[in-house]
Amino acid sequence: MSVQLIFLNIAGDVMQNTRSLAPTFGAEVSDYTISSTTSNEENTAIKALWAKHKLLLFRNQNLDEETLVSFSRVFGDLEIHVRTEYLSSAFPEVLYVSNMKNNGKKMGILADTEVGWHYDQIYLPRPAVGSLLMAHTLPPTGGNTEFADMTTAYSELPEEVKQQLEGARAVQSYEAFNSAYSVPTSKEQKQRSPDIAHPIVRTHPVTGEKALYLCPGMTTEIVGWEAADSRAMLDYLFEWTVQPRYVYSHSWQPGDALLWDNACTMHRRDPFDQNHDRLMKRTTILPPEALAVPV
Repeated sequence: MSVQLIFLNIAGDVMQNTRSLAPTFGAEVSDYTISSTTSNEENTAIKALWAKHKLLLFRNQNLDEETLVSFSRVFGDLEIHVRTEYLSSAFPEVLYVSNMKNNGKKMGILADTEVGWHYDQIYLPRPAVGSLLMAHTLPPTGGNTEFADMTTAYSELPEEVKQQLEGARAVQSYEAFNSAYSVPTSKEQKQRSPDIAHPIVRTHPVTGEKALYLCPGMTTEIVGWEAADSRAMLDYLFEWTVQPRYVYSHSWQPGDALLWDNACTMHRRDPFDQNHDRLMKRTTILPPEALAVPV
């Protein structure tokens, strides 16, 4: 049964109030309150919407960390991030993304600079299938998050480029991402996240659609290609995927919760004024072993 039929048969009145965020992907789910006790029918409907739209926006949420974790578990196991110093002490599945400090100590990752295009956990053998990001404290301007539809970007590639990418794999490096932002990593953190190669074209485990699976922030080279050819192709793909027709820019409001599909959307963040606080809380959803990216 298709994702659309599952949605029509099960969603009923629970999830029918949606509006598109962008021409090819993304939807806002209206009049829905996330809770830790959603029904099986609601869970199935949300999963169907997620697979269909790739990016779901829930506004006016007031999630405590327990509810954030409970709702996230609907979609799979949750990651304990390698940057353990930025995790919630009560719920280590929750990662703080913030420029704020607690007793003079940074409490979150990725502070206030621009954060370039990337896939969450693309550098792991079992990369994330999704992330849920909740807005708590926001600056008056800046800090927008942009998402790129990598499914449509792949489908509209010239056929000769698709043929070149058939079977190609690229190296993903967490160290390269950290180095770009002068973020030091410990020896243990480096050991937990060594470089790894993944297919450049990924087949979605639920929909069967193909998407480009690479990003400027962490993809360093195409395995087996000459360095110049690898660089030229990666630069071409990086430019191709962020054309305006593939991108949705989200201007955050307090209480926004965004759930994105990490198998087919990459994202980035605009910078914001360091004199204003920003606190976001994120969970990262891992796939079942059977649906992990082939290594």
